[in-house]
Amino acid sequence: MPLWLILIVVGVVLAVVGFGGVGNLLIWIGVIVLVVGAVLALVGRSRV
Repeated sequence: MPLWLILIVVGVVLAVVGFGGVGNLLIWIGVIVLVVGAVLALVGRSRV
């Protein structure tokens, strides 16, 4: 499984858990991981 896909999945899970009321920090960590995963996906796609 590609790294960018793992990062996107982890980011979504953290964001959902954060919005579920567990913590505000988890929301921001999830958003950051989602952005990093999206950037890696775009960079990987442009290389091919």
